[in-house]
Formats: sequence, structure tokens, C-alpha cells
Amino acid sequence: MKAVIPAAGFGTRFLPATKAQPKEMLPLVDKPTIQYVVEEAVDSGIDDILIITGRGKRAIEDHFDKHYELENFLKGEEKHQYLEEIDKVTNLADIHYVRQKHAEGLGKAIYCAKKYVGKQPFAVLLGDTVTFTKVPCSKQLLDLFQRFKSSIIAVEKVPVEKVERYGIIKGHRLEEGIFEVEDLVEKPRPEDAPSNLAIFGRYVLTPEIFSCIERTTPGKNGEIQLTDAIKLLLQKEKVYAFEITGTRYDLGSKIDWLKANIEMALQREELNEDLTAYLKKNNLIKPSKPRAAI
Repeated sequence: MKAVIPAAGFGTRFLPATKAQPKEMLPLVDKPTIQYVVEEAVDSGIDDILIITGRGKRAIEDHFDKHYELENFLKGEEKHQYLEEIDKVTNLADIHYVRQKHAEGLGKAIYCAKKYVGKQPFAVLLGDTVTFTKVPCSKQLLDLFQRFKSSIIAVEKVPVEKVERYGIIKGHRLEEGIFEVEDLVEKPRPEDAPSNLAIFGRYVLTPEIFSCIERTTPGKNGEIQLTDAIKLLLQKEKVYAFEITGTRYDLGSKIDWLKANIEMALQREELNEDLTAYLKKNNLIKPSKPRAAI
């Protein structure tokens, strides 16, 4: 299976930091966001990836490409650990690129992958969303796709007051964490939301989605929404939703980006002790109480 990673947005919520660099290249500690997304695809068994880029996104291509001058410098300085790290990045997967010439919404970005995907199902991972789960989020969706043989989307529960930020599903529960989708609404008002199950940027889709995108009417700002296209897809096939367990960060959000950096740093052995001490010293976290014996 192939994976498609849309990364063509402007990143306006992070201006001025994203004026000259893609939001997908904002670092989580010392790795750019999009590298975590590519690694999730690879850890899910996918090594053939298309990244949808746009104007000003050249840094993404450069990041996954060879850098001979830097490699020669690191060899000369005998900085072998760094050399291994950048060599690993270069050889993660077969990565291809196509430019979305006009920003016309997520649906139109996915449509740019039509020739690349052909008539096969494919995974979609948004380039500004990272997940931390025991089993990679996309791997869980792929396993369920093998079972249901139909499109499946990842969802999570969000507070009711935040539903207007997301596409929201209406569905009936088949079993723990699995729903058959009956309807989808893009960014509804809280009083109009059919549930609080929000679509968050991981999908496995059948190629029938492309004809649905072609028939999707542009919405706000003339954008073609993927949620609206999936709603049309319901007329052709069943669509399922899976409630992911774990942590998800929308790195288009400044607060999520900060939280993700702290979480990733605390997971790093060489950073955990100093960062924890700093947070405790400044009363940013409280020392954990010893657990009672069981």
C-alpha cells in the first residue's frame, strides 16, 4: 500500500515562523514534525510515500534528500552518530513529491495523488499531525481495512465546545472503538454536532474517493473538503471509523506544538532528568507522590 501525506498548507497560525519555512518542518525537539509522520507510515509497513507540497515547501524535499557536503564534513569531524542519523533520514522510504498549485482544500490536495495511487487503496497521514500510540495509528487502520475491505477513518472524542474545529461523524457502534459511519459534518456548531467524535488526520481510503472529490461542491473559501467527499463516498460503500487510543497533537496549534515538544523531550533519556528538574524547580510540575503498595 502507498501513503499520501498532504503538506501544502500555508501554516498561517505559526506566522511569522512559517513565512520562510513549512510548518511541517517545525521541530519536535530535534526532528521536524513531518519526519515523525513519515516514520509512522514506515512503522506501519509502508515505504512508498507521496508528499503533496506547494510553493515554499522545498525544505521538506531537501530534508529527505542526500546532503553530500554535510556528510563529508561529519565524516571529517568523525561525528559518526550525527552521520548515522541523517543517513537514516535519507533511507527511510521511497518518497515522491507533487505540487498542489493552488490551495483549494484538503480534498483537492488528496486529488493530486490520483495518478500516483491508481486503482489501489491508500493511507493518508496529515503532515502536521503526530500521534503517540503503542501500535502506530496507521497500522491500526490498515489492520482494520484488511478486515472490513472498506474506507476507514481515525476519530477521537473531543470536548463539545471544540467540535466546530473538526469534521464530526455520526455513526452506530459495532464494537468497542469501531463505528459504521452514517454521516459526516464539517466543523458543525456544537448544537448541530451529531456526536463529539472528531476526524483527526489518519485515513485508509479506497480509490473511489477520487470520483467523490470530483463531485464535491466547494465550501468556505472555495475549498474542497475531504469530509464532504467522504460523505459522498457513503453512497457507494460503507465507511468505518476507529477511535484511536493514545495521544494526538495537531501541530498547527501552538499549544499542541509546545505540549508535544515537552512530551518528546521527557521521553528522551538524555533530556528527561534535566527537563524534569527544571519544571519542578519552577513549579511547572508537581513532584509525583509515591504510589501506595498494592
